[in-house]
Amino acid sequence: MGFAGVVTAIEPYRIAVPDDDVDDLRRRLRAARWPDDGGIGNWSQGVPVAYLRDLCTYWADGYDWRPREARFNRFDQVMATIDGLPIHVVHARSPHPTALPLLLTHGWPCTFVEFIDVIGPLVDPVAYGGDEADAFHVVCPTLPGCGFSAKPGPGCGVEAEARMWAGLMEGLGYDRYGVQGGDAGSLVSTRLAADQPDPVIGLHLNMVPLMMFRAIAAVRRSRRAAEDATAADERRALQRAEHYERWDSSYAKQQWTRPQTVGYGLTDSPIGQAAWILQCFWAWTDCNGNPDNALTRDQMLDEISVSWFTASAASSARFYWELITNSPPDFPTVTVPTGIAVFPEEIIPPVRAWCEQGYTDIRHWTEMPRGGHFAATEQPALFTDDLRAFFRPLR
Repeated sequence: MGFAGVVTAIEPYRIAVPDDDVDDLRRRLRAARWPDDGGIGNWSQGVPVAYLRDLCTYWADGYDWRPREARFNRFDQVMATIDGLPIHVVHARSPHPTALPLLLTHGWPCTFVEFIDVIGPLVDPVAYGGDEADAFHVVCPTLPGCGFSAKPGPGCGVEAEARMWAGLMEGLGYDRYGVQGGDAGSLVSTRLAADQPDPVIGLHLNMVPLMMFRAIAAVRRSRRAAEDATAADERRALQRAEHYERWDSSYAKQQWTRPQTVGYGLTDSPIGQAAWILQCFWAWTDCNGNPDNALTRDQMLDEISVSWFTASAASSARFYWELITNSPPDFPTVTVPTGIAVFPEEIIPPVRAWCEQGYTDIRHWTEMPRGGHFAATEQPALFTDDLRAFFRPLR
């Protein structure tokens, strides 16, 4: 069988959430029980009650799922059965004959929706004022357990998902392609690039997992790690890692250890599901303390709604459990050409010297002027331009 997963079916697919599910969501939102705010009123203890009530009022009475669903369905989609598991895939073919296949992998708590604003410009750059020489055939699968993909059993970790993606690209007829990822997608994309250097012509990342893990490990070993760092970029990364460990990592620790437990409340309460995801939009975007400065409310509710309608809180959280139980302890070395986009409000901004220890052929490094962890959603133009620039000489 080799490295690649086995594809047994690829069938056309369209998203069609039943009306009863939409009505049920609105009923639950209108009947929600709310906690007190503890007299805080800001984000210091989590999502503020006033902010969430306002957003959920809009979710119930203003946000319209049907136009958003139609917006997703304007791109061709398939359900690909890989290693026995149905995987939802946006497969948007370019009209330009020299287009390069490009595999985009999202992170948590997102889905394919993370890339919805960049797919069009990547597929048909001419329609957006670009050059057809930069065109891509975009393949954007949803990770197992997330969104409209099926929910896997134990053992579906990073290595298994990389095999599935290799099988998917073979099944779609692509024997030469680029890969891109951030967050969880950076792990899967890195593994795929390391294990499949022949078909993968280049790897583009907006989060670098090896470097992030190194920074976190350093601050766990020493509380003085950031103070002792001599290089400015290392000090910045370690300061962010220290902040993440102290204030932003509680969600990860819960999902590493008890994803099933956290899933009950989030699957039963849309208020709970919204708060769980919103805290990430607040903490990890370039938003100056208010996620509305980085994302529209429709953008936030698109991701929250997909998670809600697919009841994927527990199954998506299990990615973290798999990461520490069924993923290889040694991170692979990547030898294919690598491009890294450094967005200033990334959770832990990359340090080039550290990245070069795991990615031996870094050919492209961009310090972005703005943007955070959800790069393709926050800054679609910067993200798209950087992808084009990195892959241009590799075609």
